[in-house]
Amino acid sequence: MKHTSIHWFRKGLRLHDNPALLAALKDCAELRPIFILDPWFPKNMQVSINRWRFLMESLRDLDESLKKLNSRLFVVRGHPAEVFPALFKKWKVTRLTFEIDTEPYARQRDAKVVKLAAEHNVQVIQKVAHTLYDTERIIVENNGKAPLTYARLQTVLASLGPPKQPVPVPTLENLKDCGTPCKDNHDAKYGIPTLEELGQDPEKAGPPLYPGGESEALVRLDLHMKRTTWVCNFKKPDTEPNSLSPSTTVLSPYVKFGCLSVRTFWWKLAEIYQGRKHSAPPVSLHGQLLWREFFYTAGVGIPNFNKMEGNPVCVQVDWDDNQEYLNAWREGRTGYPFIDAIMTQLRTEGWIHHLARHAVACFLTRGDLWLSWEEGQKVFEELLLDADWSLNAGNWQWLSASAFFHQFFRVYSPVAFGKKTDKSGEYIKKYLPFLRKFPTEYIYEPWKAPRSMQEQAGCIIGKDYPKPIVVHEVVSKRNIERMKAAYARRSHSTAAQGDDKASKKGGKRKPPAGPSVIKLLAKKPAAKKN
Repeated sequence: MKHTSIHWFRKGLRLHDNPALLAALKDCAELRPIFILDPWFPKNMQVSINRWRFLMESLRDLDESLKKLNSRLFVVRGHPAEVFPALFKKWKVTRLTFEIDTEPYARQRDAKVVKLAAEHNVQVIQKVAHTLYDTERIIVENNGKAPLTYARLQTVLASLGPPKQPVPVPTLENLKDCGTPCKDNHDAKYGIPTLEELGQDPEKAGPPLYPGGESEALVRLDLHMKRTTWVCNFKKPDTEPNSLSPSTTVLSPYVKFGCLSVRTFWWKLAEIYQGRKHSAPPVSLHGQLLWREFFYTAGVGIPNFNKMEGNPVCVQVDWDDNQEYLNAWREGRTGYPFIDAIMTQLRTEGWIHHLARHAVACFLTRGDLWLSWEEGQKVFEELLLDADWSLNAGNWQWLSASAFFHQFFRVYSPVAFGKKTDKSGEYIKKYLPFLRKFPTEYIYEPWKAPRSMQEQAGCIIGKDYPKPIVVHEVVSKRNIERMKAAYARRSHSTAAQGDDKASKKGGKRKPPAGPSVIKLLAKKPAAKKN
């Protein structure tokens, strides 16, 4: 039997290493590749103009690649559960294929679609390709729970062996007996919308530094892979958060949208490492892909992973609620030039270095402003090109010392940290040009400059640029004590649970665990599998 197939593009916006797409082509008479503009996303999360632009560029590139295979992309608007029954009937579909998505909404959405497909006698094929491994398999191998340390993840993966090799790119040969029915009005009915049609103002977009699409992703990957010495010596902590051009690959937006296969990235690196001395995880480029795997697995295995309440691995902290502080941080008005330059780069360009993310996340939460990591998570969700549900939640918990990382007494200085790699403040001058005339000794602390110097620089602190929103040296010490109290409450709560369990069993309570969050969490019951 020859199938009429729909391949549903979601994140895997590429032709290379797309096993679900290859499955759609097998014994296929008609293929319709579709992308659904699901209104759930703009309704339930903030999406910046820069990320909308990246997505539309990626879809246009995908459509051009499909044209070379005598096919086209069909962009459909609506809720998937409402769209598919109509498409199944209209196109007489017998098979639906797509790449597995592990995010909570995606799992609910896909379960509904699978059920609807069964009702319409449509075969469904789902393939793992957005992660290096099947996250469910990792959890099974780890006794039914997500690994809570990077080392534990490495141990589990060692038992699974290397990731699967990427599958071949579809060719005209694959589609020789398979056609995509297209009418003259295809672009009018199923074309890729403009930003204006999406209600976005293109004038508000930042510079197009990172064009979307598989073609761009593969070109950028190839350019980086030619730098064999750099690749082999790469250590993420040694890269600079405030270099004027990125000191890392900036392939993360392409991996997030699936324009670049993570498995292709992994095996390209493996080829370069072969026979050469190279850095190792967690700091190597392979190590960065494993961090992604770590947080993806955590996102699948830990309930309420993007929230503080109801999240079994997250320390419950009495964060403040100060909208004025939050707005100042988001808009780059904290009075600390290093922090404000980073937030300005984020708003305009949609990407910042991971150590810059560390600095502003620590500043917002436990370091200075004492605001919830959930608020920062929302801002990053909106503004980052590479905003990724699992990584965003995991990294915010890490940087706020709410989970995974527990050395809350290690606080980033909003002054000293940036000076380590940019003493003259060139990064600050680029993103906050009104400060560029300040002498080097004051560029990180302009409020300390004499009034005459401020006048000479054309920027009066407190008038043209705000004074520091808080005094770091004071609030950081106070906040360390507040974190200490939150940890003590967590320890007491864990001990109380131990007392309760012991009393029910008629046994003795074990002594309470020390300050390590990992040790505390080890006593929590295993998360139930979804």
